[in-house]
Amino acid sequence: MKDTLETRLGIFFALAFIAAVLLMEMLGSFDFFKRGIRIHALFNTVQELKEGDPVKMAGVQIGRVEKIDLKENKVDVTLKLDRAASVKTDSKGMIKFAGLMGQNFVSISFGSRAGRKVVNDTIIETEEQPDLNALMVKLENVATGVENATKSLSGDSIQNLLGPLTDFLKENSPRLTAILSNLKTISTQIAEGKGTVGKLINEDTLYTSALAAVTNLNDTTSDIKRTIARAQNIVTEINEGKGTLGKLAKDDALYKEATTAMTNLKEIFQKINQGQGSVGKLISDESLYKNAKLSLQKLDTATEGLEDQGPLSVLGIAIGKLF
Repeated sequence: MKDTLETRLGIFFALAFIAAVLLMEMLGSFDFFKRGIRIHALFNTVQELKEGDPVKMAGVQIGRVEKIDLKENKVDVTLKLDRAASVKTDSKGMIKFAGLMGQNFVSISFGSRAGRKVVNDTIIETEEQPDLNALMVKLENVATGVENATKSLSGDSIQNLLGPLTDFLKENSPRLTAILSNLKTISTQIAEGKGTVGKLINEDTLYTSALAAVTNLNDTTSDIKRTIARAQNIVTEINEGKGTLGKLAKDDALYKEATTAMTNLKEIFQKINQGQGSVGKLISDESLYKNAKLSLQKLDTATEGLEDQGPLSVLGIAIGKLF
């Protein structure tokens, strides 16, 4: 009977232990029998992170926080990851929280394609997220500032603030009324097409003129494009040796003929300068110049003699010569 009771108790505790292990396994908080990779992440502060909190990548749980220790001036967080987790050496860890009342967890980025997969005791880089407590303090300070500003805006403060503006409006009421009236008149005239601005807005003449100017500009641009195209064709023909200009630019025979002609012309000018040939003698021989000058002097003397003898004498001399 005693052996039976002890056996039953042993079976009961064994089943309870197995059930507890299975329950913890289902809840994901018990990974004693799981094989995984342990890596480390160093943070300045872990905020409210606790051992057993999840480790996630893109929202998918890939492990749990196994241990939290102080290491020099950092907090060493040991992360136990699933073997299948694709955490790279250049992945980065960050402590995040799921809502104001949610659980903290460690979020790990994917890393680059070139990064290698982590092994045991790898230390990954981390990024710090603003502390929730510091954020709440800032929000509290903002709320306090708004509350103080609201309290300071009492009736007297508003009166002191708006009083000068009210006095200004009262003193300049006639002027402001006149300005508004003038603005109304001007807007009415513009709407009716009166004045320069009204005509610019309401009449189609300006639009038509602008359209015509743009059309003329387009036509001019087209003419310029055609002229440029023709010029390009001419240049192409010249480069290909076509036409008179092309032959002048490309034909070596014509170039040689022109060079020969220039050489001959140079030789002719040299001979003329040296007094050779008829033209050279005409230009360089001074005797011809002297003979021409002497002939002109004789002709001038004979003309003076004829003027002294008169018309009858000249006629008589002419008749005597004839008969």
